This record gives sequence, C-alpha cells and structure tokens, in this order.
Amino acid sequence: MSQKTSHRGLVVVAIMASMAMIAIEATIVSTAMPQIAAQLGQINLYSWVFSSFLLTQTATTVVFGKLADIYGRKPMILLGIGLFLFASVLAGFAWSMPSMIAFRLLQGIGAGSIQPVAMTVVADLFPGNQRGKVQGYLASVWALSAVVGPLLGSLIIHNLPWAWVFWINVPVGLLAALGFILFLHEEKRSRMVAVDVLGAALFAISISSLMIALTEMESAVSGQAIAALVVFIVTLAAFIWQERRAEAPMVAPDLWLKRPIAFANLAVFFASMSIMGLTTFLPMYVQTVLNRSPLVAGFALTMLLLGWPCGATIASRQFARFGLRSIMIAGSVCIPAGTCLLVLLTPSSSAVLAGAGSLVMGFGMGLLNICALILTQESVNWSERGSATASNVFSRNLGSTLGAAVLGAVLTYGLAHTASGQAITPEQLRALLNGTGAVVTSAEELRLVLQHALHSTFLVMLVTAVLIVPACLFVPRPLERREMQQET
Repeated sequence: MSQKTSHRGLVVVAIMASMAMIAIEATIVSTAMPQIAAQLGQINLYSWVFSSFLLTQTATTVVFGKLADIYGRKPMILLGIGLFLFASVLAGFAWSMPSMIAFRLLQGIGAGSIQPVAMTVVADLFPGNQRGKVQGYLASVWALSAVVGPLLGSLIIHNLPWAWVFWINVPVGLLAALGFILFLHEEKRSRMVAVDVLGAALFAISISSLMIALTEMESAVSGQAIAALVVFIVTLAAFIWQERRAEAPMVAPDLWLKRPIAFANLAVFFASMSIMGLTTFLPMYVQTVLNRSPLVAGFALTMLLLGWPCGATIASRQFARFGLRSIMIAGSVCIPAGTCLLVLLTPSSSAVLAGAGSLVMGFGMGLLNICALILTQESVNWSERGSATASNVFSRNLGSTLGAAVLGAVLTYGLAHTASGQAITPEQLRALLNGTGAVVTSAEELRLVLQHALHSTFLVMLVTAVLIVPACLFVPRPLERREMQQET
C-alpha cells in the first residue's frame, strides 16, 4: 500500500469535495448559461461553453493519469484543483463568449486531473474488497449534484451576480486542497522516467480534433468537421508511431490492450453512449410525445439518479461474494432491458414506463461502472494504476461525447425524414420546447413526427446497449478468480 492509512476517512471527504466540485459544475452552468449568454452575446458560440470543458477534460485525462504514476497522486490532484479554481475565478470575470470558452477550456484541464487521480487515490488507500463502498459514496455525490445543481444555479441567477455560478467552487476547492495537503501522505518514490511530451501533445491534439469533429457533426457535416477529422487521423497516426518508439509511452499499448482492461473499458464506452441518449432524449419524449410537464419529465430522468447509486451500493457489497465479472454481466443485461422499455413507449404510454426504463438503466450502470473500474485497477500494479484508472474515465467521457453526436444525428435524420413528409428542423423543435415560435403543424402531427424520430433514437440506443453484454462476457474469468481470492 503506497499511502499511510491513518487519515483515510478525511482523505475520502477531500475526494468527495473535489468530485462534487466537478459534478455540480455541469448542472449549475447548464441552468445559468441562458442568462449568462444573454449578457455576453454571441449566442452562436453557446454550445462551445459546454463542449470546450468536455474537450480538454477528455483530452488530458490520460495524460494526468500517467503523470500521477510518475510524480505521485498528491502533486497532480493539487495541480488539478489549482487550475480548476483559477479558471473558475477567471470565468466569473468573463467579458465575452470567447473569453468564457477560453476559461472553460482551462477548467476542463483541471477536471481532467482531478477525476482520474482522485479515483486512483481511492484505489491506493483501500483494498479491492473495501473500495466498492467508497466508489458508492462517489456515485452518490454525482447523483446528489445532479439534483442540487439546477436548484443552486436558479437561486444564484435570481439572487446574486451570475459570476457566483463559478466562484462557488472556490471555498469547496480550497477545503478539498487543504484536506489533501494535511492528510494525504505518500511514500517517497524516486522514478527516473522520461516523460513522453510528444506523445502527450499528439494525444491531446488527436482527441481534441475528434471531439471538435463530433461536436460540429451533431447538426450537419461541415467543412470544419471534415478538417478536424483529417487532423484527428493524421495526429492519431503520428501518436501511434510515437508510442511504438517511446521509451516510456504516454499510452502504453501493453496496458490498454490487456484483456480485462480492454473489455471493461469497451463495456463502459458503450454504456456511456446509451446513458447519454437517455439523459438527452428521454425528457424531450416525455414533454413532447407524452405531452407531460417539465416536472414529470424531470421526475422520469431522476429515476436514473435513484437507480445508479442503488446499483453501486449493491455491487460494492456483493462483488466479493459473486465476483466482479458476474456483477458486470448482470449490469450489462439491465441496461438494454431498461432501453427496451423506452423502445416500447408510444404517445399513449404512461410516464411511469419512461421512469421505469430510466430506473433500470441507472441500476445497471451502477452495477457495471464500479466493477469495471475496480477490475481495471486490480489488473495492474501501483506504478500503472493511475494510467489504468484514467483509461476507464477516458472511455466513459469519449462514450458520452460519441453518444451525443451519433444519437443527435439519428434524431436530426428522423425529424427530416418522416412518413408524412412533414419535416421539423432542430431549431423549430427547440422553439417548440421553449414555448416560443410559431407552431408548424398540429399538435397530433407533431407528436407523430417526434414519436417516429425519438423511437429511431431509442432503437439505436438499444443496439448500443446490447453491445455491452459481449464486452462483459469477454472479461477473462481466471484473472477475476485470482483477484477475488487475494481480496478475501
């Protein structure tokens, strides 16, 4: 064990605070951004306020995971917190949309360090048979943040300057940093390893280009998207060449291609694609096709946040008994089962059916995510644990991004190609959801068009969710047995 464990509980509190800072940032900014954009102008750049954060977070996750293996967890997580807080302060002073996007880019770099390194610290402090319980606490932090964030964002917008949406991170981040400084004690390790700077740069450019291409293609294929895709292909080829010749590669192929890690990450990738479809399109279906209030739509989605921590808690208590692989397979079955309930939705369905699908998918995600993470961490030794954890977080983030792009394209195609020939553009749909703009067709015709488009989206979600099952089945059984014997 590489950490002194006398203050493990206080370190976990610091980890939960740092993770809450990232988790609540997504929902609180989403709630407040319309009012912020109205003041800053340049609404055409609105989506980049969110895309920029995710872009740098995903691109730097693997880099910081590797650096944590070389220089230690404590310096990297403190660096991440420092960058995140510095960018949060600057974002509160943003004077235009381009400046806001720049500060969000910097915020994403900080988040790219905090999330994987914090999870790695948990793996260092707790053996596998205790780690699941702590990961369950972290899952609850994300669930609670998803509920509290919108409420907090609304309160700030109506009672304080919008800058406090970002500045509220400062006291939380400082307390988390103080906790790490005082209570996280690492053994001194001297590792003379050459940092693969070129590999890190090529990886960041390659993933950033892919993210830009996916973001630009959400609405239509454009010249910018094609250019970004070309950059991605060229830099990816250069990155692979660099990693094959580097003495200490930033992304070690022998680690990423280990069978437990490869298939656990593949399962998480497909699961994240499916969950992104749920969170993006289920509220739209409930509001438009089922003709229910935003409150009912929010309740249906909240069932995901109820099922997720429940699944995580059960997994954390039972995986030592049944094994990581078995619980992962159970989770992989639950996710497509929940998606099937969404596919069965019709305009006359009850919102309860939508909530049930959300609940089952969330429960499956709770079972799968924790076991995949622990299996990934237990497949390597201390010196590679940061990189392995980062690979899991990276797969999750990339799956979410690709899911948003692919499923968004399916919805757009469905809205433009209907049986009745009555097409609805994304702009018209947005206006209808917001209660603005002219109604382009009757309510019944609109519901039929949306039913057709969203049903196609749920079908693609189901195909994606089904792919989780073979990924989990390919997780090797013998390795998992040895791990469970060592833990018990």
